[in-house]
Amino acid sequence: MRYLRADPVPEELILRVVRAATCASSPGNCQGWDFVVVRETPQRERIAEAIRSAVLPIMPPVPEGGDPVRRRMLAGAHHLLDHLSEVPVWIFVCGAPVYPPNAPSADWIPATLYPAAQNLIVAARALGLGSVFTAYHALAEKKIRELLGLPASARIAVTIPMGWPARPFSPVKRRPVTEVLHWERW
Repeated sequence: MRYLRADPVPEELILRVVRAATCASSPGNCQGWDFVVVRETPQRERIAEAIRSAVLPIMPPVPEGGDPVRRRMLAGAHHLLDHLSEVPVWIFVCGAPVYPPNAPSADWIPATLYPAAQNLIVAARALGLGSVFTAYHALAEKKIRELLGLPASARIAVTIPMGWPARPFSPVKRRPVTEVLHWERW
């Protein structure tokens, strides 16, 4: 959901989606995640400006024709970029090398953070909130890290804008399971 209203999200709901995130599996149950939640308008505006100035110059335009799915995705991405500072909640899913305990490696960070981020957006949807995985932070990482005050060891895996949907949820369209499922061998 890239179309979000500016209406505030109650803290109780933010706590519920982050709690759902912390119920995710993680390697060796390391639970090596941290979540930076941004709600204050000046901080949202600074983050929005950092992201827009890094992303807009390389964002492809919305095509006139072609694949309608790509057209909708790009239209939504442009809309989100145009309205970043209005998004009421930003959640940065972060973590540092903590696994394995005897030799922590950054290689294990995604195995910890992506399941947590997935739980978070599923919980948000169940509560009627809209959210979307983004990697916007990667294009403005130095500035975002500075704005968030992240320690040097922390990595941002996913940036999740979250709020009340400005449009109805569309049905999720995926390939049939029979096209992606392999029994016993590939």
